[in-house]
Parts: sequence; structure tokens; C-alpha cells
Amino acid sequence: ELFVQYLASYSYKHGRGKEKNALTYSDLSHTAEECETFQFLADILPKKILASKYLKMLEKEKRDGEVGEDDEEEDEDETVNEDVGS
Repeated sequence: ELFVQYLASYSYKHGRGKEKNALTYSDLSHTAEECETFQFLADILPKKILASKYLKMLEKEKRDGEVGEDDEEEDEDETVNEDVGS
């Protein structure tokens, strides 16, 4: 109980809670990300992102992954060709 109370009060004081007179999830996730004491909570309290941004991130990772795989396949083809020609 004391830990949760400390997390909430710290997040309220260092977040936007004072401005809005409320403690929000964003305040908690920001505290977990920025404060070294609460760093272990970063995976449990991740920052919220819009679904559209998440989908764009997935598409970019997929494209980047495909580019990397193509490069590896080309390298393997060159190695095989060199072995055959020797």
C-alpha cells in the first residue's frame, strides 16, 4: 500500500496532475519511464499509443525486416557462386 501511495503521489507531483487536479495513466507511465526508481515498471505501464501509429510501426518493421532478409539472400547467392566457380 505504501509503495502504491508513493508511486501515485510522485506521479501526481511530477506529472500533469497538478494542472488537471487528477492523476492519469499518462502520469504513471511517464513516471515509470523517466524516474530511475520506477524504471522496473516501464514494461508494466507502457505509454499509450494510437492503434494507427502502432500499425505504421509494424509495417515499417516488416519492410525493414524484408530489406535485411533480401541482403542476406544476396550474400548467400554470391558465396555459392564463388564456391561453384572455384
